[in-house]
Amino acid sequence: MRITEKDLTTLRFRPDIIIGIDPDIILSGVAILDKGTKSLELRSLSFAKVIDLLIWICGQDKKILVCVEAGWLNEGNWHLNKRDNSRTAAAKGKAVGANHDVGKRIVEMCEHWGVMAEKVRPLHKCWKGANRKITHEEFCEVTGYKGRTNQETRDAGLIAWNRAGFPIKIRVSR
Repeated sequence: MRITEKDLTTLRFRPDIIIGIDPDIILSGVAILDKGTKSLELRSLSFAKVIDLLIWICGQDKKILVCVEAGWLNEGNWHLNKRDNSRTAAAKGKAVGANHDVGKRIVEMCEHWGVMAEKVRPLHKCWKGANRKITHEEFCEVTGYKGRTNQETRDAGLIAWNRAGFPIKIRVSR
């Protein structure tokens, strides 16, 4: 379903399907969330396959929102540690910039085809995993997902889940 200018300028747009994307140079994490059923599908897709997905979206008769993690909206995003030399720092900066560029291109293509897209700041890291990233177990507990995940698909899933307004809390066992 194509989004009209009126949809873009009003708060009435309530998507049926939310697609969360964690952009990456090689494989982006993609989550397709049906709000009505809370059905969640996770994929790792190349840029070309993400574009194929966006083309497919254009032909759908449902309200679809694409949410792209937009780390470039953060003022500072340092991935360096004390032991990094200038070559390592440059390589990390190049990789982060390339990931951001993939995200920007995805948003650009959505805008070009009239697909509703939102740039989403990375969610706060407050989980048990390395660097406070969400673990597979935590993700499955929050969403009820029963399948394999990787960090990119979990991040994409959280973006969609959060945008849908679904709770992101873990039950504490006593």
